[in-house]
Amino acid sequence: MAYLIETWDRDDAGSLRADTREEHLGYLDVNARLLLACGAKLDDAGEVASGGIYLLDLESRDEAEAFIAADPFSRVNLFERVVVTRWRQAYLGGVSYL
Repeated sequence: MAYLIETWDRDDAGSLRADTREEHLGYLDVNARLLLACGAKLDDAGEVASGGIYLLDLESRDEAEAFIAADPFSRVNLFERVVVTRWRQAYLGGVSYL
């Protein structure tokens, strides 16, 4: 089953994101088998991140919440808001799963 996690950065956290980025990317690499997709939400110029989106293949909401809690970005209090939502995979990569 899939979960969507959407995060919003605190307004004052730009340097915190930059300082923690490599650790965050390492965490994603270690957990790559769980990731359907993920990435930063960017401004229109594609230069400034303000949060992220994760699509995860997990068995439960508890696992999704544990995943985001263990993310280094969470551990350094980067996020102002985090929303975990059950997600139905209808199309991914041009393939129908319906």
